[in-house]
Amino acid sequence: MVKHMRAFRLAAVLAVLTSPAFAQGLPAGALGLPLGGSDKTLTPEEREAQEARDKAYKESLRKIPNQTAPNDPWGSARAAEQSQKTAAPKPKPAPAASTAR
Repeated sequence: MVKHMRAFRLAAVLAVLTSPAFAQGLPAGALGLPLGGSDKTLTPEEREAQEARDKAYKESLRKIPNQTAPNDPWGSARAAEQSQKTAAPKPKPAPAASTAR
């Protein structure tokens, strides 16, 4: 009984592990499901329409401005703090000459 259960477990594990590899080897639509890879050729009108869509898409991408500004929410706080540290210290006023001799 124990040997039969071990054999069943081994068969179940092998079936689970090999099913993805088996599915990759099937031709498209072998199980009646469309698995991609359509072999449809485009007519000249469809090809022109596809090229027009691609061109419009590329033009719309050019219209998007570049995001060159860094996204630093603490930038203004850090800039003020650094400017205080890096500012040149004010020269101290010269001490008044003492009149006592």
